[in-house]
Amino acid sequence: MMLTRLRAIRQPRTIWLYVTSEFLLSFFVCFLFFFFVFFLNQILYMAEQILSKRVPIFEVIKLLIFAMPQFIAISFPFAALVGCLMAVGRLSSENEMLIFQASGISLKRIFIPFVVLGLLLSVFSFAVNDMLLPLGTINFAKTYRKLIYSTPSLELKSYSVKKFQSATIITGEVKGNVIEGAMIIDTADSSKSRVITAARAELKAGKDEQNVISLELTDVFIMVTDPNKKERFEYSSSETMVYNILIKDIVESFGNITPKEMSSVDLKKSVEEREARFQERVDEKKKREILALYTLASNYGQSSSEFHVEIDRSWLAIERDLENFNRIEKEKISDRTLQNYQREYQKKFSIPIGAICFVIFAFPIGLLAKRSGRSVGFGIGLIVALLYWVMLYWSDVYGYQLKLSPFWLMWFPNLVILGAGGLTFILRGIR
Repeated sequence: MMLTRLRAIRQPRTIWLYVTSEFLLSFFVCFLFFFFVFFLNQILYMAEQILSKRVPIFEVIKLLIFAMPQFIAISFPFAALVGCLMAVGRLSSENEMLIFQASGISLKRIFIPFVVLGLLLSVFSFAVNDMLLPLGTINFAKTYRKLIYSTPSLELKSYSVKKFQSATIITGEVKGNVIEGAMIIDTADSSKSRVITAARAELKAGKDEQNVISLELTDVFIMVTDPNKKERFEYSSSETMVYNILIKDIVESFGNITPKEMSSVDLKKSVEEREARFQERVDEKKKREILALYTLASNYGQSSSEFHVEIDRSWLAIERDLENFNRIEKEKISDRTLQNYQREYQKKFSIPIGAICFVIFAFPIGLLAKRSGRSVGFGIGLIVALLYWVMLYWSDVYGYQLKLSPFWLMWFPNLVILGAGGLTFILRGIR
């Protein structure tokens, strides 16, 4: 009697330890795989954009270390997906799931350890995404800004548009420190704007001043315009010209804190402040609409009491007021920056929660494996991870065009995965 009772007590613990060890082993292998893929992608990016500019290798290593939280945060959900598929697939293909059920252990009981582990992984992923990722991004930006002082060519890339404090540089092909074809739009003088084109530009350190880089331009054409005299412009040309840029201007051009550099608490405060300013703009538009409508109604009422000789003049005023009202009514109040902040705030939660959503999806799908459970689970997991990444990327970059809430845009991939998993649960009749 006592032996039977002890077995009954220990049996759930044994199941938990066995299932947990199986899941964590697969998860660890998959985490290393995804981490290595993202890490290798970053190395290739740096080899092209940074190492090719002869940046000291120690500084590159620092940049890689500061970028690691980003790899960890995104690797956790994908590793949970593939790891769960591999673990459940192996247990199913080797008939261990069938043995569990024959022993009176339901699939629901086996599923519970996977859910608990999925929740823990989501919590850990959120901690990395909310604390380590902003810290790593801030230090990455600081290190990169320091590198610009020693290697200013980092900011000039082929066929790109780079905006600094008072100038915008449009580049052609960049070969080392030489730019084949360049255009500079200079707005340093608030009363005039200057457009400079050159067939060739060479980047050099400033000769006479510190913290200055110089662009030595060849075959130069300059056009100066004055907004107050739109019908006139000045132009000139020269064989060579030296254009100086303060490195301070380069650094300050991206010195503002971005949403990725904020924790969820700070980001929420920033979103609320921007929402309040946006609401002020909406309210101000409503006030202008009411005022325009009141003016229109007043002129219309006044015109009905005018003498006949004044009717034409009154109707002209009414038409003018009507056009003004229609113009105000058609004005679209939008704030792309606010939408970006809202999406980043939702992403702080949606990506970590993706781990538990993936586990709910992977468990019933993994039960379908009849042979080569780990291999099949790994293959299905990669396909689903790719589809999830595409949905997330599309929602983040192009979803605003649908004018949907940032909440639905960022949570749409999770809802699709969760819905597919729930439907499979129902069809499989897991209980």
